[in-house]
Amino acid sequence: MPLTETLDPVARAAVLLKEHRQSIDRLDAILVYTLGERFKHTQAVGKLKAENDLPPSDPDREAAQIARLEDLATQADLDPDFAKKFLNFVIQEVIRHHRQHQS
Repeated sequence: MPLTETLDPVARAAVLLKEHRQSIDRLDAILVYTLGERFKHTQAVGKLKAENDLPPSDPDREAAQIARLEDLATQADLDPDFAKKFLNFVIQEVIRHHRQHQS
């Protein structure tokens, strides 16, 4: 019999809450490191664009990425509107970095 089944409801909830929070903390770390890796690549793209006199934004690619992310969000059971807002935020930050390289 698992330990949580022998506990009173409040103690069981505390154990389960702790487990959920540990998972959330691990996932937050994954998100931060993943964003760090992503921005390393977008910084390289920004430098490449600046060196080759390319515009800092690519509306066609951005639209395709948003559509792709909305589809992935649906598959992952994540609110596609939230995913779209998140990607728009990331894209605007990337464009800001790209413009800095062109200055």
